[in-house]
Amino acid sequence: MIAAEKSKTGVLGFVGGMDIPLIHRFAKGYEEGAKAVNPDAKVVTNYVGVTDGAWNNPGKGQELALSQIEQGADVIFTAAGNSGLGVFDAVEKYGKNAQGEANKFVIGVDSNQNGQRPGFVLTSMVKRVDNAVYDVIKEVLGENFKGGFHVFGLDKDGVAYAMDENNKNLISPEILQKVEEARGKIVSGEIKVTDAMAK
Repeated sequence: MIAAEKSKTGVLGFVGGMDIPLIHRFAKGYEEGAKAVNPDAKVVTNYVGVTDGAWNNPGKGQELALSQIEQGADVIFTAAGNSGLGVFDAVEKYGKNAQGEANKFVIGVDSNQNGQRPGFVLTSMVKRVDNAVYDVIKEVLGENFKGGFHVFGLDKDGVAYAMDENNKNLISPEILQKVEEARGKIVSGEIKVTDAMAK
């Protein structure tokens, strides 16, 4: 949603690492969020490769991002491991406008990457492993922990977007309010998000 709200062109990019169902899940959520804001939004999606090397090829990541920018993308989400660093390089090449704001933006993944290229990173999709670990420790100490597969989604604050001093001036309070409203509706079940890994 944040990407589509920020985009001036209505064209967004997604650079995934390995072309696998897990990364398709990231791409699908990104696309659905964009279309919730702008039904006419276009998302250009590319994957670095089909082998493990896809996670560690920043040159290819940059090449794909530059191609997406040539197709009109002005915000690119990367879920590509070290290959994603090439996307950061690509958006930085486009510099800043007269008002000092980046002409193109990247969205980081997994951890807070906002400080990688301050001003060029719109936000980062973060896995809140800290919350998951805290909840599990609390359950163990309370002697009510149950082994098995645990999912920490939006409802358990297992995923989030990063806001800090590097991007607080890039995203308006109005955009954040819309995102938080949508988050609440996803958690309540009012908004259904497609699971690209579901059979």
